[in-house]
Amino acid sequence: MTTVARASLTGWGRTNPSVADVVEVFRAELPGAIKEAGPRGALVRGLGRSYGDAAQNGGGTVLMLQGSAKDAVLDRDTATVTVSAGASIDELLRHLVPRGFFVPVTPGTRFVTVGGAIASDIHGKNHHVDGSIGNHLVRMALQLADGSVVELSRDSDPALFWATIGGMGLTGVVLDATLRLLPIETSLMSVDTRRVPDLDTLFQAMTDGDEHYRYSVAWIDPVAKGRHLGRSVLTRGHHATLDQLPAAQQADPLAFDPRQVASMPIIPRPGLINHATVTAFNEMWYRKAPRQRIGELQGITSFFHPLDMVANWNRIYGSGGFVQYQFVVPFDREDVMRRIVERYSATGVASFLAVLKRFGPGNEAPLSFPQPGWTLALDMPAGGPGLDTLLHSLDDLVLEAGGRSYFAKDAHTVPETIRRGYPRLAEWQEVRRRVDPTGVWQSDLGRRLRLADD
Repeated sequence: MTTVARASLTGWGRTNPSVADVVEVFRAELPGAIKEAGPRGALVRGLGRSYGDAAQNGGGTVLMLQGSAKDAVLDRDTATVTVSAGASIDELLRHLVPRGFFVPVTPGTRFVTVGGAIASDIHGKNHHVDGSIGNHLVRMALQLADGSVVELSRDSDPALFWATIGGMGLTGVVLDATLRLLPIETSLMSVDTRRVPDLDTLFQAMTDGDEHYRYSVAWIDPVAKGRHLGRSVLTRGHHATLDQLPAAQQADPLAFDPRQVASMPIIPRPGLINHATVTAFNEMWYRKAPRQRIGELQGITSFFHPLDMVANWNRIYGSGGFVQYQFVVPFDREDVMRRIVERYSATGVASFLAVLKRFGPGNEAPLSFPQPGWTLALDMPAGGPGLDTLLHSLDDLVLEAGGRSYFAKDAHTVPETIRRGYPRLAEWQEVRRRVDPTGVWQSDLGRRLRLADD
């Protein structure tokens, strides 16, 4: 057990740092590490890909649970895998894809741990078909605050099972988990791409066509205005079948070797990311996309995790870091989504990452983010003038429409907003009090949003 004295930690957005004792632990060492945690408690941190302060515990202990997919147990008959919570989706994909299986849900990065994925109840481009990761969780082992370990499933303490899914690490430490998998014939994707001229056309295209695709996502130009408001590149696809591959690739259809091809070695000078440079980039990105292309074969990385090909891409926004704001509004509130895009575009905020998806039904987890509707994620430089005012005004629009924002992306929300957006919070709090009555599990996000408070 190794302690890194008083390390400063941030989320992927590189904002709001806090200092904690970081302890690298293996599974057998967890009970001792928990006992040694001081009054500020403990929290498990994965690979730090939450954008805000969800994986920080200022003044307390942060546990880094070691694990690997090398010991994952694949059951081909049931199409399930049992894997350490400390293993990353990157490792898991390297283990599974050559064997003809794919993870049921992946976010926009493969550099998240299995435990972090469960704690955030991650979603991907296939939520409208497959739901979030919690929908595919068969069982998990959870280390409780008192040092005991419990086995959880839909039938064994279902309240704690669902409270842990999306519970942001505040019910205990996921030690290992069993997930249902998706059988695949190849490691390639069959992808359809088209340019969409405006937001209304995009809504219609996704409403009419998403049901024919397992995966669907739209990049939106967040600075376009007027008749071009919401112009987009819509990308949808399936896992390619063997007969879709050229003959040369059919000999090794499950070959999978994801690589990073570049790195952001330094933090760019101030002012590099501004309205002019972002406008030029967005124009180029939109124009380079095909008007329509059907059945293009793409690799898993280029389709699911394009930003992972650039190491440390989060440095691009400069030393001040950046904020990602993700929210969902119901399907009948496209008017609110339009107002948000209009308001955001009018501010002149420099942003080149805006992603729209459709959510299907949510699951039983009281703090799970997805609900039926439209979800939009927006990146923006932190610390800009009027940014807090803008984000709180967007919160108001989202809440009035019956939506909410995402814990794993949050860096600004206030407790009152969370209580309105997550009406089952009290139900989650009751479960947490049962398994952690003294409040061992703590985080900066939990304190900021008073998640454990009555």
